[in-house]
Amino acid sequence: MTTEKILLASVNDVKDFVSAVTTANCDIDIAADRYVIDAKSIIGIFSLDLSKPLELRINSSDANEVDAVRQKISKFIIKD
Repeated sequence: MTTEKILLASVNDVKDFVSAVTTANCDIDIAADRYVIDAKSIIGIFSLDLSKPLELRINSSDANEVDAVRQKISKFIIKD
């Protein structure tokens, strides 16, 4: 499992994010506090507090697949 911190600041960000991750062949989750939701669920994402950074969990052991997901969502990843 690979984790990233992401920020989805607007409705369009959520829409673009979900469009990007739905093409992935692996399970992708978002964790916020005690909640874990499917990152491919637009309704699930809107149930979270989007004013704070979220933890993205990419559940794949295939490094190429993880890199592909990261590239698709790079504009949402918080760079430290």
